[in-house]
Amino acid sequence: MDAKIIKMPQADYRPRISVIMVSYMTGPALIEAVGAVLDDSDIYELILVDNGSNEAGRQSLGRLVARDDRVRLIQGQGNIGFAKGCNYGAEFARGELFLFLNPDAVISIGSARRLAECGKNLELPWIVGGLLRNIDGREQRGSRRRELTPLSAFVSFTGLHKLPGIRSIHMEKDPVPMGPEAVAVVSGAFMMMCRSSFEQIGGFDEEYFLHVEDIDVCRRARELGGQVLFHPKASVMHYGSTSAVRRQKVEWEKLKGFIYYFRKYAKGTRGKLMAWLSIPFMTVAIMGRAWYLVLRQAFRGA
Repeated sequence: MDAKIIKMPQADYRPRISVIMVSYMTGPALIEAVGAVLDDSDIYELILVDNGSNEAGRQSLGRLVARDDRVRLIQGQGNIGFAKGCNYGAEFARGELFLFLNPDAVISIGSARRLAECGKNLELPWIVGGLLRNIDGREQRGSRRRELTPLSAFVSFTGLHKLPGIRSIHMEKDPVPMGPEAVAVVSGAFMMMCRSSFEQIGGFDEEYFLHVEDIDVCRRARELGGQVLFHPKASVMHYGSTSAVRRQKVEWEKLKGFIYYFRKYAKGTRGKLMAWLSIPFMTVAIMGRAWYLVLRQAFRGA
């Protein structure tokens, strides 16, 4: 889809913002991420869904709860996955706006309010995401994306997007817009929607355990006539890959997510055939890359 700049009105807008954070064996980055949330007076509450922690992690979470009464810790449900964890956290949220934030994403002061102001006058359902930055400050892959199709996935996985005239599904190489911009997908690591939008969309599809759920929820918002916007002035520093989970497991869940997505949205005989034919290719591409990275790290550490 062709992106366009959306000019939003400036106004003093202070709704109740509920941050919903799903954590699983996240490690020290969680403390920094929570600290940044609590340092922002625009944030009404933090719903922290703990899908699993070791003893040290549980103690750290206990201290976080004791630090600020805005923190609500949800435990005991086990590792129910990211999508289901987000939906579960939303059940406890009391704010008008839901900000879904990764437990390894450190939000910049004022960013939550900027997302809220951006969505204020949008037609329902709407989703607004912000800029994910690497530690070095550069835009991180995944902040904003084009439409996911079997063809665009093939182009991305094979590296064909590096050829002249071929666009990648990822947009981090594109110029950063001056203001909010309409896109197909924003990252679930840093994504806001109002309660009404969340309910109209139906929340996250819980068939996704980890990854691809953000692509799906953005698609459903757009198919309902809503808008998905990327706001470059709202940002987080996203560590990424901080959970103590093997890379192969993460990539396996990503692969299952892609397969489910393509089968879910396949239309007609040709579309269903494309979805099925993409499975072997995606399996080789995703799991092959996972094992390559594991082996490379092992040899470097040898």
